[in-house]
Amino acid sequence: MTEELDDLRGLARTFAEKEIKPNVERFIANKQVDRELWTKAGEIGLLCLSIPEEYGGSGGTFAHEAVLIEEQGRVGDSSWGASLHSGIVAHYLLAYGTEAQKREWLPKLASGESVAAIAMTEPGTGSDLQGIATKAIRDGDEYVVNGAKTFITNGYQADVVLVAAKTDPDEAASGISLVIVPTDTSGFKRGRVLDKIGMKGQDTCELFFDDCRVPASNLLGEKEGDGFIQLMTQLPQERLIVAVACVAAMEFVLEETLQYVHSREAFGRPIFKFQNTKFELAEIATEARVARSFLDECIELHVEGELDIPTAAMVKYWCSERAMKVADQCLQLFGGYGYMEEYPVARVFTDMRVQQIYAGTTEIMKEIISRSLPTPS
Repeated sequence: MTEELDDLRGLARTFAEKEIKPNVERFIANKQVDRELWTKAGEIGLLCLSIPEEYGGSGGTFAHEAVLIEEQGRVGDSSWGASLHSGIVAHYLLAYGTEAQKREWLPKLASGESVAAIAMTEPGTGSDLQGIATKAIRDGDEYVVNGAKTFITNGYQADVVLVAAKTDPDEAASGISLVIVPTDTSGFKRGRVLDKIGMKGQDTCELFFDDCRVPASNLLGEKEGDGFIQLMTQLPQERLIVAVACVAAMEFVLEETLQYVHSREAFGRPIFKFQNTKFELAEIATEARVARSFLDECIELHVEGELDIPTAAMVKYWCSERAMKVADQCLQLFGGYGYMEEYPVARVFTDMRVQQIYAGTTEIMKEIISRSLPTPS
């Protein structure tokens, strides 16, 4: 942390307390955040914190993005998809977009005028991105996009979507490209907002593309077929974002549980006075601290440009698994009330389950890590 990051934390904390915390239940009921939340965040500079100022961002680093994610987690919110908007989609545009693409979209993302999503997963394709069926076929000066995507965060509110599609259907990885599709394009349709067991306030939905025609200049990158490499290159940051959210959730649910066990009584004394409660909380506090230490190391590495793919897989795997374990332990300490949705611990429990799935499953993370292990001589 630096003085600049401390100042940002103060701003982010005030915003989260004022604009997010009082509305968490309503976001969940509506299956989406208020659209004005994006523009309010943009007005005070909380979007695209790590995008250069020349494109409307704040010119910070990933550490700035991490601060905002932590403050969102501190108020128990999982509905606002700002980390995907700013930390993922904006960085695809920054890293691979043409100058015209960056100047068209990044200022709109930074101001909140436009909400961004990225569409990779399909009804029949999850972790194996090489098997996607959505196509973007060149027709003169346009690409014609056809296909379906599912589990798309920010999908219902998105104004622009980066679509992973096959520009060469006969190829696997080398046939994938990313194409920028504005959601006002003819032939673009949104499906229902999906009913999930957790993260119920996120507008996760299905997207459909029926002969969507976009200019050929909407191809992201210098040439067709670069999409798979682009995705693999950007995934470490996405996995680090998941780890930040997981550790923030661990710290939040620990604080909530400490307050509960000191105020709730059983057999004439606070629950905290029981040895089992003390031992469980000691374990939870240790888990959270170890995860925080590893996460902070990885953030430092990433800011210096030194976070490699296996280490990113490690921090995503470790923090998501630990967060689920901690959420389960904390829920148990709440007893029957932990099973009630009005208690934040119940939301954390269901929210954490998907962290082991998206941005690469735990099993995929272990596979990536195993490939980096040295072979004995």
